[in-house]
Amino acid sequence: MSQIQRLKSSYRMSQIVTCGEMIYLAGQVAVPGTSVTEQTKTILAQVDSLLAEAGSDKKHILQAIIWLSSMDDFAEMNAVWDSWVAPGNAPARACGGAALATPDYSVEIIITARKK
Repeated sequence: MSQIQRLKSSYRMSQIVTCGEMIYLAGQVAVPGTSVTEQTKTILAQVDSLLAEAGSDKKHILQAIIWLSSMDDFAEMNAVWDSWVAPGNAPARACGGAALATPDYSVEIIITARKK
């Protein structure tokens, strides 16, 4: 049976959970109130860092779930995403609109990946 490992944990949540070869990242958000472009860039940099800590990288992302506070921001977020995603390694992805934790958050991204 695979061991569950929790990294960057608080009483409420872990930023990274691994089980065997699987990596689950908590929903990532950025500094509230900045532009959708800046929030997306910050979030994707956080994803890169967390995946590296867990022994992986963006080429090994299996699934991305993206929440936008307004679907009007879809093209702006996609412009950043498209320049970041590893060519030939696009994950399964969903994007939807939702009320996020605070009205100043525009983007939240949840990642599932595997180790290298």
